[in-house]
Amino acid sequence: MAATDVRPMDRAKTEQALKSAALAQLGREGVLAGLNLRKVADEAGVNRGLVYHYFGSRRDLLRSALRDELREQQASISPAYRLPLKERVKAFLRIMSGHDRLVRLTTLLLLDGSQDRTVLLAQAARDAYESDREDGVLADDVDVDALHVALVAAVFGYTLHRRSFARELGVPPKELDERMGKMLERLVGGLEGSLAS
Repeated sequence: MAATDVRPMDRAKTEQALKSAALAQLGREGVLAGLNLRKVADEAGVNRGLVYHYFGSRRDLLRSALRDELREQQASISPAYRLPLKERVKAFLRIMSGHDRLVRLTTLLLLDGSQDRTVLLAQAARDAYESDREDGVLADDVDVDALHVALVAAVFGYTLHRRSFARELGVPPKELDERMGKMLERLVGGLEGSLAS
């Protein structure tokens, strides 16, 4: 869209258009290309000065976009917390590997020094592991916080490198996802309590 074609919008629509354009640009051009605010504004159909007016900085624009995306993705993650432990772990892997852009952006912001809370330490996930322990699915001595951190680290690390791993192993990413899910299931199975089947 040419600069002369800039159309008026209300603030909420303008902010959303800018966030969507920023995420789209990163998806197309990659993180190392940087975020060109002129291109973002052009794609959103607004004046570049509105980025600074509404968000203050490029970093704050990206943080705001990520928060919105996290809220949207929380809806797809939340039902998994009600699944039995092994299925829940596999579902988390499936969901996050399907939202690799979210994982990359979260990682980028963390590398940039962001202190924002993210899906990484979702209270609902920790509560589900605590419930597993109380129900005898997990052994009594399992540290649920450490378990959650270990699984998030494994899933996020895998998701970040998923395509490279698959390429190096010469297998389709979906096949590797299945293999990774089975491995996580086996690892979690080693933590089961006496009541687990």
